[in-house]
Amino acid sequence: MFRLLFLLPIVLCLGWYFFLRQNGVPIKQGKKGFMYILGFSAFVLAFFIFIMQITEYSPSEL
Repeated sequence: MFRLLFLLPIVLCLGWYFFLRQNGVPIKQGKKGFMYILGFSAFVLAFFIFIMQITEYSPSEL
């Protein structure tokens, strides 16, 4: 599961892109949504890094 976390921003951005196209909204107008998606993904990444530091977890322990 942790290995696939990099797909989160890709899937969310693709979903937002298709939503914009379906509703006829220009990409330039929906740029703020992409920024929110990237910000949310960065927050999730930082949270998991923080938790890994607290618990001293290493991905190689799998």
